[in-house]
Amino acid sequence: MRLKPVLFCLTGLCAAFPAQADTVELGPRPAYLVSQMADGALKDTLTACIGKPAKRTQFSISHRGAPLQFPEHTEEGYRAAALMGAGILECDVTFTKDKELVCRHSQNDLHTTTNILTTDLASKCTQTFTAASGDTPASADCRTSDLTLAEFKSLQGKMDSADKSATTPEAYQKGTAPWRTELYAGTGTLMTHEASIRLFKDLGVKFTPELKAPEVEMPFDGFTQAAYAQKLIDDYKAAGIPPEDVYPQSFNLEDVLYWIENEPDYGKQAIYLEGRRDIDPANPETFSPSMAELKAMGVNYLAPPLFALLAQEDGKIVPSAYAKAAREAGLELIAWSLERSGPLSSGGGWYYQTVNDAIDGDGKLYEVVDVLARQVGVKGIFSDWPATTSFYASCLGLE
Repeated sequence: MRLKPVLFCLTGLCAAFPAQADTVELGPRPAYLVSQMADGALKDTLTACIGKPAKRTQFSISHRGAPLQFPEHTEEGYRAAALMGAGILECDVTFTKDKELVCRHSQNDLHTTTNILTTDLASKCTQTFTAASGDTPASADCRTSDLTLAEFKSLQGKMDSADKSATTPEAYQKGTAPWRTELYAGTGTLMTHEASIRLFKDLGVKFTPELKAPEVEMPFDGFTQAAYAQKLIDDYKAAGIPPEDVYPQSFNLEDVLYWIENEPDYGKQAIYLEGRRDIDPANPETFSPSMAELKAMGVNYLAPPLFALLAQEDGKIVPSAYAKAAREAGLELIAWSLERSGPLSSGGGWYYQTVNDAIDGDGKLYEVVDVLARQVGVKGIFSDWPATTSFYASCLGLE
């Protein structure tokens, strides 16, 4: 039976797709990554799955949409992520001057993620554009808290980048990394938190909003940190979203504990994002609070960067002491973020720092994913290009 097509618009163009909420299209990247792998059992397994239908999976978590190719935290990027099989989508949450919640990676990134510097709103920035001069790089500081919600919504998202050698605002807003693309940057529809909830619900995915640390002093015009954390949850209640579909996140342990105490139905799925810079993943004595202490506080989910979960032994990538301690304490683990480092020919950089010597090209990416999935036992992986993780999860039968 031929399915009746439905229409949705992406970057201003409408295309027909089958009328199924779980339609998944992976594109060529997973096959490319598999082709770069060394011969072995894992490559054979993944090769056998190339071209087969993929499914939506909660193992595949969209990081900021699909920012490998689309402006982050935009409707276009979110739609692309859902089409690539991400079962959970992320809205990083911050607030405007009139204390409305919007999707941005940080409160002060408008100068690198939107066109604000070339609009009349540039004059409202905390710091207007300053041209590069001598050894001093170009700079700007434009915050969501500088604008009302209406002003924020008038902006257009762009690829996150800045040319620090620029002498004009127009030039400053360029600088996209060569391994990203401007191909889909012609539109970039910014999203409020409420609008993201409506969109994600329509796309049939679950929700992982991250409460971002404010750049302004709190309370902000009477808006306290607790009110900020509560407002995030209230948006899901108002939209009728079941608590089990929401995974609120924060790098601030106090936010997570607030949800655990005041919104326990949501708090039991709250994710504590690991941001403690003094932790050595190989040395449990540096874990403070300890994994057991976090669990005793009611924390059930811990999300560290990729490198914290990995170690290297005899040239092989293996689970770290951090990963083992977390699992022994009963904590569920989520890793971030794949596809954020560019080509892996030089070791992968910051995200792979504990295993850089074992990373010699893009063919290692699925080896990393496999260790995280089958040895560490992560529940999911954030990715800037969700097709990569959706392919792996579908091939291995992960939910």
